[in-house]
Amino acid sequence: MIGTTEAARLLKICVQRVRQLLKEDRIVGAEKVGRFWHIPLFKGIPKIIEGSRGPKGTWRKRLCEKVTQIHVNQKKIRSNTKNGTKEPVIIIRSASKHVYANNVEIHGSCRIVYRPHNKLNCGARLWIEVEPDVWVEPFTFADMASG
Repeated sequence: MIGTTEAARLLKICVQRVRQLLKEDRIVGAEKVGRFWHIPLFKGIPKIIEGSRGPKGTWRKRLCEKVTQIHVNQKKIRSNTKNGTKEPVIIIRSASKHVYANNVEIHGSCRIVYRPHNKLNCGARLWIEVEPDVWVEPFTFADMASG
């Protein structure tokens, strides 16, 4: 059993959307105990009943099995130094997308991998691997200035 914050992280949606789904009784087996929701997991993720109207839900339907890889783009660092720019130099590669950032916060365990003879497709020899269920939060300089 998990709470709303953990359910939101697993489903890759905001906590408010999880609460809305709970209010609509669309999360299977969820029950409110006192002030808190207890949400059961099915195959490691909360099960949501599809709505009858509107677009299909954009939440994660099943857990990803591929690790997230984080590495630094050295060419972008050299370009930033040469041109005096602040373009993001960290690349976060998850199963379906690549996110570029200047700063990354990893909310869970991770490991640093060095493989000089077995590089990533991009050529990186050193990277950080994060399990798929760990939340990786990217920031750019614009995000850090406003926060």
